[in-house]
Amino acid sequence: MLGMTQTAPSANLSETSTSAGPAADVPTLRPYQHEAVARTVAHFRASDDPAVVVLPTGSGKSLVIAELARIARGRVLVLAHVRELVEQNHAKYEAYGLSADIFSAGLKRKEAARQVVFGSVQSVINGLEAFSAGDFTLVVIDECHRVSLEEDASYRRVIQAMGEANPRLKVLGLTATPYRLGQGFIFHRHYHGMVRGDEDCFFKDCVFEQPLRLMVRQGYLSEPRRIDVAIEGYDFSALAPGIGGSFNEQEMNQVVKGARATPGIVADVMARAEDRQGVMLFCSTVAHAEEVAGLLPAAETALITGTTASEERERLIAAFKARTLKYLVNVSVLTTGFDAPHVDLIAILRPTESVSLYQQIIGRGLRLAPGKRDCLILDYAGNPWDIYAPEVAAPRPAGDTEPVQVECPECGHANLFWGRMDGEVVIEHFGRRCQGLVERHEPGGKGESDRQYGAASGAKKVTGAASGANEQCTFRFRFKACERCGAENDIAARACHGCGERLVDPDDKLREALKLRDARVLRVSAMQLEATRNGRGLERLKINYYDEDGTALAEWFALETPAQRHAFQRAFLARHLRAPGADWRPTSIQEVLAGEARLKAPDFVVGRKVGRYWQIRDKLFDYQGRYRKAEAAGPDG
Repeated sequence: MLGMTQTAPSANLSETSTSAGPAADVPTLRPYQHEAVARTVAHFRASDDPAVVVLPTGSGKSLVIAELARIARGRVLVLAHVRELVEQNHAKYEAYGLSADIFSAGLKRKEAARQVVFGSVQSVINGLEAFSAGDFTLVVIDECHRVSLEEDASYRRVIQAMGEANPRLKVLGLTATPYRLGQGFIFHRHYHGMVRGDEDCFFKDCVFEQPLRLMVRQGYLSEPRRIDVAIEGYDFSALAPGIGGSFNEQEMNQVVKGARATPGIVADVMARAEDRQGVMLFCSTVAHAEEVAGLLPAAETALITGTTASEERERLIAAFKARTLKYLVNVSVLTTGFDAPHVDLIAILRPTESVSLYQQIIGRGLRLAPGKRDCLILDYAGNPWDIYAPEVAAPRPAGDTEPVQVECPECGHANLFWGRMDGEVVIEHFGRRCQGLVERHEPGGKGESDRQYGAASGAKKVTGAASGANEQCTFRFRFKACERCGAENDIAARACHGCGERLVDPDDKLREALKLRDARVLRVSAMQLEATRNGRGLERLKINYYDEDGTALAEWFALETPAQRHAFQRAFLARHLRAPGADWRPTSIQEVLAGEARLKAPDFVVGRKVGRYWQIRDKLFDYQGRYRKAEAAGPDG
């Protein structure tokens, strides 16, 4: 598909591309762009799996696209969701002195005869007959985080139709933010040797990623300089994203509508913008944006929303780029595909649902421009994100959590989960399974299906490649053990992956226990640890569990000998650690008491009466079911 025979990807290696001869000012690829092209070629030589290249906003994705199109042996379709990107990518390609067609109704051109075609996805959908001959070998998708998992979505319909015509069709996506709200990461494997998204992701491999921090350090992007504003801002802390991962517009409007903070915020932006070239303001809702625009100098301000007419939008953007306008106010329409390098102040007046969206907004101001020293970032919405922070696949569980690094005790992979720190110690994390990639187990080898509680597989960590020959590490930080074969399963699994046995539902456990006369079920509201002595005067660790009405159950442990400490590790610590997988092995009761903050209580404890005493038989953690937990308000289940 791609004709590349040496490490200099800018050399003309295409066998069938049509060229008008190289231009005098052929763009020169930067080192990381060379590497992105080389890794893409290497991947598609070995695999037909759809791949992703991740490059920060302003890093020159268009040049990478142009180079890949230039060296391709077959025909190439480059897709984008807006005509501005189609036009921009086409211009970068023609800067090589090559010719390409444009297939975009918005640009009033529907040409598809040349080797390379740049098209808008909606226009291609409506003209699929022009792309169904089977001679296209590569589809490149700009802003590929827009590719949905739904098979009837626009991009998927194009790929399916072209794939039916050519089963060996290669698909490459480029994006600055490989994350989709409601889905998570858009690819499964990362070439650094880790798993990011689910196995059913459309894109299977990330073959290259250039970190934002490195781009800034190397001088390829302007430095984002975030200022902690001292004036009153907006309080969005009570808002929670909906099912699709986005904030509700009506709820945001309730926070900002007529807020007394708005005039002060706009005045602060104007004061800080006195020596700035271009200012972009990102607002929460249309009504909010209209209010903000009304407080800015009318002769220097433009407002763009989703309902702004196309011609008017083009006129306003052109005026802003020409610097006849200084302030550009918008609502969720200029986060991608907008290129105005002179922007050097970004004002954020809205909550952002993820690190990716936050970085998309800030990315509007990171391109280099003459006379531009940095980009000022003013956040008036209290967004908790770090500009350089990597995205975490799972939704953020609580406002006081942060990305923490958790080493897998089995393969050594440094996982990134949401969690909490106490100084330099991770005292809690919410990870379920190791995200590391390891060498695929041979048939008959030790794999996940025969992993028992606490067993290690000796998996060998893979780095530097993302390949179907590797598999995700089987270690689970949190799991549901099969009572039949002992295999560890995801805590949400309904059937055992090892033996197929139906896993006991936690609700069934509670329901059955509640029927028994000699059983006691505690909805745990507190767990208390204390040092005590048994009848022979020997020191013991006593753990008390309390229900909301004060009813208690307890268990005791000795930590005097290595065998007792090992039993404590397996019977208690393995399930009670707030940061499971941590290498914390207390050797005394006093050490356990000192580290009590590292331990979590179960949601439910089930005890059975044996003679005159109660004995704990089961504990339920990470419970999600019909019964109310102690910390939640509401009627009894």
